[in-house]
Amino acid sequence: GAINLESGKTYRLRLEYSYQTEDGFAFLQLWHKPPYVPEDGHARAVAAAANSDLAIVIVGSPDAYETEGLDRPSMRLTGHQDELVAEVAQANRNTVVVVNAGTPVEMPWVNQVPAILWAYFPGQEGGNALADILTGAVNPSGKLPLTLPARIEDNPTFINYPGDHSILYGEDIFIGYRYYDARKIEPLFPFGHGLSYTQFTYSELSCPSSFQPGDAVEISFTIRNDGDRSGSEVAQVYLHDVQSRVPRPPRELKGFKRVFLDPGAEVRLTVKLDERAFSFYDQDLHQWIAEPGYFEIQVGNSSRDIRLKGSIKLEA
Repeated sequence: GAINLESGKTYRLRLEYSYQTEDGFAFLQLWHKPPYVPEDGHARAVAAAANSDLAIVIVGSPDAYETEGLDRPSMRLTGHQDELVAEVAQANRNTVVVVNAGTPVEMPWVNQVPAILWAYFPGQEGGNALADILTGAVNPSGKLPLTLPARIEDNPTFINYPGDHSILYGEDIFIGYRYYDARKIEPLFPFGHGLSYTQFTYSELSCPSSFQPGDAVEISFTIRNDGDRSGSEVAQVYLHDVQSRVPRPPRELKGFKRVFLDPGAEVRLTVKLDERAFSFYDQDLHQWIAEPGYFEIQVGNSSRDIRLKGSIKLEA
């Protein structure tokens, strides 16, 4: 059914439905008509930006474009969103772009704007959360759980798409950020990246020089908030198998810790790694193997911003 809602009024709705099916599943979904955009909306937005102290442009992908069971035709934003961002940024150098998307998009305007907020699909409270972050009431502390490539040609799936009725993972074990690191491809924004309104420094990495098979290893380091705002940081611990008999990625995330610090405060963090963290799956032996030899410890705030490095040896 459909109803018309008047501005400023509160409505209480009750929906009843039933279903009988042995296959699939039933669900209830609320829809609304697309917001009205006048023909001169693009020009009006640019004009408004030119006469404002700050411009906020919200772009993204519709749910029918980015979903299960189908592939996007490209990694570009739909419609004329890229052109809108570029023109608004030209009209107002203080332009913030908010991206509502669940997968990477190309951002040809990335060097034209001073700030980008990757908001994903935040749900019904997204507006309040967005306002808190943009006004500074909340210090952002999120980290990217994926790599944002600069262009679709850099994505590992590009050379194997669309495939022949099957999916070929041509990157082999180098999934995600491992592929970009191994191929030395510079991403637009790396795995684990995420800025804050404050700054954190890393120091005093400590780890044992060696350990025995079956032992757990403690990696310790210090984080200090050197900015003037309280905030959270997610410290990430990566490993590189230096002496593996099989190809291994330059780094693999093995642990992380989140910490909240007031300005000037510092804390000593410890991340414990078990033997599995130093292992890889041997396809010939059909089991996890931890090979003796040296491993490089890497600690940072993203996969491409490594602040501390150390070495540890797994004894035979």
